[in-house]
Amino acid sequence: MTPVILLAADQKSAEVTDWAARIGWLVGLVLFIALIYWLMREGWKWRGTLQGDLPELPDAPDDLGAARLTMSGRYHGSTTAGQWLDRIVAHGLGTRSRVELTLTDVGLDVVRPGATDFFIPAGALREAVLGKGIAGKVLTEGGLLLVTWEHGDRLIDSGFRSDHAAEHHEWVDAINSMINKTDKTETEGAR
Repeated sequence: MTPVILLAADQKSAEVTDWAARIGWLVGLVLFIALIYWLMREGWKWRGTLQGDLPELPDAPDDLGAARLTMSGRYHGSTTAGQWLDRIVAHGLGTRSRVELTLTDVGLDVVRPGATDFFIPAGALREAVLGKGIAGKVLTEGGLLLVTWEHGDRLIDSGFRSDHAAEHHEWVDAINSMINKTDKTETEGAR
């Protein structure tokens, strides 16, 4: 063997002699991480308090009628319309979850296991588009179904991603045609 290999085989790492200092640093690090998480949680609760003027979310009516479309996928959150970084957390709208969407003539039923379900009446729907991002989630172009709807005096964008992204185009067409049909009916009734 060469002398370099013999020297490497004889070397050992130094034993830890100051256990108290190591444990102190470890406890300090754990407390620092806990503080950061606590501050993040408090910020989330504060945002919910600031959005307290948002009315309660509507529940689905007993009779939804026949389903036009259904989709399973993920709910990525809701934001103030047009401001994709202004997440809405009030009433559980900021909670990501699995989702089952059902579009009927009376509106869009959003069923979220483990989170608050809500219903968007057909009259509250404003637009559906394909997007690539919503607060905290960025996907490829057209990878997100964004539904704009009115709740109280606010316009809200809600982001959904289907398990089968090819369905998004069909959803955009169906929701927008439903909105156009509702607009024509309201315009004709006003004459």
